[in-house]
Amino acid sequence: MSEARQYILPATLATLLHVALIAVALVASSLPGRKPVTPLRVQATLVQEIPTAAAPIETPEPEPEPLVEEPPPPEPDDEARIAAEEAKRQEDARIEQERLARLAEEEAEKQRIAEEERQRREAEEAERRQREAEEAEQRKREEEARRKREEEERLERQRAEAERRRQEEVERQRQENERRRREAEASLQSALDEEAEINSLAGSPAMAVYVTMIGQRIERYWAKPPSAPAGLECEVSVRQSQGGDVISVSVGRCNGDAAVKRSIESAVNRASPLPLPSDPRLFDRNLKIIFKPEQ
Repeated sequence: MSEARQYILPATLATLLHVALIAVALVASSLPGRKPVTPLRVQATLVQEIPTAAAPIETPEPEPEPLVEEPPPPEPDDEARIAAEEAKRQEDARIEQERLARLAEEEAEKQRIAEEERQRREAEEAERRQREAEEAEQRKREEEARRKREEEERLERQRAEAERRRQEEVERQRQENERRRREAEASLQSALDEEAEINSLAGSPAMAVYVTMIGQRIERYWAKPPSAPAGLECEVSVRQSQGGDVISVSVGRCNGDAAVKRSIESAVNRASPLPLPSDPRLFDRNLKIIFKPEQ
């Protein structure tokens, strides 16, 4: 088995060499103006000398190397087969070149489509960003307009509320002034009516009795000083409480001296509380009395 393997490589190389020679011959024969080249046959005859008995024995020379016989020329069928194989190889090579060219074109087309797709995506992305930026700017303008409108509405509501409050205050003040005016008129009318009533009662017998009662009570507590002149007449102002208690007293116009005035003031304080009138309408917190004691 190992010896067979030793002969495989040389045999394969020899076969390839023969195929190459045949292909060169076919190519050369196909050229115009050239005759086909027919491989030459090499014939050799092995001559061997037989020594005679009388010949001297010589040292044997080394045997010449064996001649390698040329392969026999290919038969016509072999040439046709070889030509067909060469044509098939060339056709296969052409088909392979066309396939590679087609693959290259397809790859270039894929790259072109991929580049167009990339540019399309970039354009769409740029358009999307531009659209989003415009939409964001539009939303910003709308938001600013909304805030401005809300601020104007808020200010308008504040102005309307302030105007409403002002009108309410004006109306309230008018009503208050009207109420005060009516109250002042009513109070004035009441005071006028009371004054008129008091004036009408001032000369009434009941008023004369009331004044006489006060004068008699003061005179009862008066200690006449030595300097009191005959026909003494003094105007006394008395402020009293609702129950007749004397709050303050002062002597105004008087024809007596200071001692007389002090004696009258002392008499009024000791006479407190002063008598009340039978008719409450005759009561006056601030009395004006003419003190004129009997002689």
